[in-house]
Amino acid sequence: MNRFLHLLLGLIALASTGTFAAELKYSLAPNFFEQNPDSKPLGPCHGGVVLDKAGNIYVTTDTERGIVVFSAAGKFLRALGPTRIHALEIREENGVEYIYAARPSDHEVVKLKLTGESEWALHFPPEAGIYKDEKGFNPCAVTVAPDGSIFVADGYGANYVLKFDKDRKFVKAFGGPGEAEGKFKTCHGIGLDLRQGKPLLLVCNRNNNRVEYWDLDGNFIKVIQKDLRMPAAVQIRGDYAVFPELQGRVTVLDKAGNIVAQVGDNPNEKQRANYDLAPDQWQDGICNSPHGASIDKQGDLIVSEWSKFGHLHKFVSVK
Repeated sequence: MNRFLHLLLGLIALASTGTFAAELKYSLAPNFFEQNPDSKPLGPCHGGVVLDKAGNIYVTTDTERGIVVFSAAGKFLRALGPTRIHALEIREENGVEYIYAARPSDHEVVKLKLTGESEWALHFPPEAGIYKDEKGFNPCAVTVAPDGSIFVADGYGANYVLKFDKDRKFVKAFGGPGEAEGKFKTCHGIGLDLRQGKPLLLVCNRNNNRVEYWDLDGNFIKVIQKDLRMPAAVQIRGDYAVFPELQGRVTVLDKAGNIVAQVGDNPNEKQRANYDLAPDQWQDGICNSPHGASIDKQGDLIVSEWSKFGHLHKFVSVK
């Protein structure tokens, strides 16, 4: 592909943010992240990206380094914690920040200090009556309610969301596999939404291509957006929620559920959700397999991809 076509595709991807009423606009920050953190390639990623209060960026990898931490300026700081974390969030409790993370290949959910030290691990609940053994529990994501209740999206396992109390005692399972509203076809991402007057669960029903609200008692509320391209995760800051879509796009919704931006749109379907896509096929401003995303304090987007080689983007909010 010649240089002109590369540039044209990049402009098309970034221009896609200007197609909605009350839109947000972004521009690419090229080569923002240190290319070889700690003198090593980032390596395989099948996880997420979150930020702490200081603005440091935590990127999960499937390598022995576990979570690779960058500064707000994109420079490598340190590595910590276990490998094979799929999705994670950072929660402040009594002034201390903790990482809650799902590890589907290891059949557990973990709580970690920001140093990587383990606080506890949560495994499958036999009393739920939906598992033959621990290998059926393959959690994709986790979030925590204001009262400390823990919600686990078992999207790679039973396709239920599991609720535990603050002491990690099993409460209930809800959802179950299916395509109808109120059912999951890979409940892949989950987050706590405090923007609607009462806390709600925002669930990425990935292979049903929709995102939806559930209440904290496990009742289906409504679909927020449908016909997305495999929404993989959600992170909320202020009025906005960002959703990396595995099929080559990132979407931002406002608190009413309206699409206000879409960035990185990949027109090449063969590159979407392509774990093995080689770096020489990457294009600036184009996303291939977005799997994790966060919004920083400035409103910029940080995106991590499902990639054999590790692929990160930063899209800067244009004021």
